[in-house]
Amino acid sequence: MMDDTVPFGSRWYLTMLALLVFSRGMDFLSTWIATPNLALEGNPIAKKLGWKWGLLLNVVLVFVLSLWPLSAIVIATASVMVAARNFQSAWLMRSLGETAYREWYVERLRGTRLRLFLFCLAGNTLLTAGVGAALVYFSGPWRLIPLAIGMGIVAYSVAVLFYTLLAVFRIRRAFKREVRILAAAQARLVADETLLVETCSRPPGQII
Repeated sequence: MMDDTVPFGSRWYLTMLALLVFSRGMDFLSTWIATPNLALEGNPIAKKLGWKWGLLLNVVLVFVLSLWPLSAIVIATASVMVAARNFQSAWLMRSLGETAYREWYVERLRGTRLRLFLFCLAGNTLLTAGVGAALVYFSGPWRLIPLAIGMGIVAYSVAVLFYTLLAVFRIRRAFKREVRILAAAQARLVADETLLVETCSRPPGQII
């Protein structure tokens, strides 16, 4: 049952198609409101594709995945939850602007202990995944819809955990690079100041 496909154009297919169009559409809409230039997009593949190619790829995936109800419901569930998460902060991102929001977020992240941040992230994702895992466990192998919804919740939690950690890694790597550049610049400045002091302290007419 879980691996079965539905005929193209059938009632089940059109139902899955409508579900995927709605859920993926909400994901796109929430992303566009939050970051119209994709500056805050956490998925590097989606950011690389941009709106045009990303939309084209999703249209193809929607028509294909509608053939498999299990996959369609998993993707739809994860997409709706991602959209809800985006809408939660989209107004703030849009009002501050993508650059200002990113700078504010990075500043807050740098001012927070990493262990505290990771603990809160684990609490967010693991508790959500626990609900999905429980739904999967108690639904049984033959109850397609609750099983797929549970799998979608787990997939959403994994995606949030992965892309958040990826963003934190990039921010910390960029911060360390800035620190190294600043330290090198300060070292050159100190060397230049030392050379200037030595030059000025030499008696007039002394050969350098």
